[in-house]
Amino acid sequence: MARMEIRNVSKSYAGAGKPVAALGGVDLAVKDGEFVSIVGPSGCGKSTLLYIIGGFIDCEGDVSVDGRTITGPGTDRGIVFQEQALFPWLTVRRNILYGPETQQVPAAEREQTADRLIAMIGLRGFQDRFPRELSGGMRQRVALARTLACNPAILLLDEPFGALDAQTREVMQDELLRIWHETRKTVLMITHDVDEAVYLSARVLVMSARPGRLVDAFEVDLDRSLPREDIVLSARFRDIRNKVWLSVRRQVREPEGCAQNGV
Repeated sequence: MARMEIRNVSKSYAGAGKPVAALGGVDLAVKDGEFVSIVGPSGCGKSTLLYIIGGFIDCEGDVSVDGRTITGPGTDRGIVFQEQALFPWLTVRRNILYGPETQQVPAAEREQTADRLIAMIGLRGFQDRFPRELSGGMRQRVALARTLACNPAILLLDEPFGALDAQTREVMQDELLRIWHETRKTVLMITHDVDEAVYLSARVLVMSARPGRLVDAFEVDLDRSLPREDIVLSARFRDIRNKVWLSVRRQVREPEGCAQNGV
């Protein structure tokens, strides 16, 4: 059963002389508990689609969660951005507590939630630190925990590790995969990194050049009980990764507006 459905979603922006089409009729269904990533050329509308799902941008077409049409932001969808956007004047714990407090969750329950998430992200002992006292990877862990504290049905990730160095990025990918296995949230992630998409996702979708359409879909059937090195060095990982990469390359080379919707 689909937790989220996107039907014929299009979006245009005002341009010099004529509108610029960002999205050109996107259809997508994401199952409950599924981890889906979208990759594609720069400027193809990936982030625009994510913000539409988040309820921050209006569009033509329909986006629904659990059968209810989205009309704006809501606590059923939590977003983690590339820039952590933590409150610098609040500690790790207070950042995580912010959402439950605004939702008026009972004090004992929200304190238990904070304790659980601090342990989950591996930051026990750092709960009273301020964001400026943390590394980039630690801050992104806090951003993820702050979003999870609101218990959203769907987790939307916009290049969540794009600002991190390569080593920290791999650590955070493993953390995200572990948290997903533990929570089984429905996840939709936007990324430019094909390897990241294949490593984390159950399904990878490729978006065309602007106006963005979903043109390819790849099922990812990797054994994620194996250590990371065994996964990424496997023939199966390389095969899926290469197919996705070649699809993205075709979209980069495709003249704008000429792609055909293949999903």
